[in-house]
Amino acid sequence: MANVSTSTGASSLGDVIDRILDKGIVVDAWVKVSLVGIEVLSIEARVVIASVETYLKYADAIGLTATAAAPAAV
Repeated sequence: MANVSTSTGASSLGDVIDRILDKGIVVDAWVKVSLVGIEVLSIEARVVIASVETYLKYADAIGLTATAAAPAAV
């Protein structure tokens, strides 16, 4: 007889936070407000929520770690 396990589908808050930090979430938003064809306000935002280890792994893959580690110009 096969052993069948079932899941209730419910996750604890700790499980959800652990998954978010492990995989990461990117929220990309772009808002433009125009009045009679004249741009009044433009907002661009990218929010990344991830653990430092996850962020550095993916930032290194796309070449962002060199700019993140560069010292500020004096």
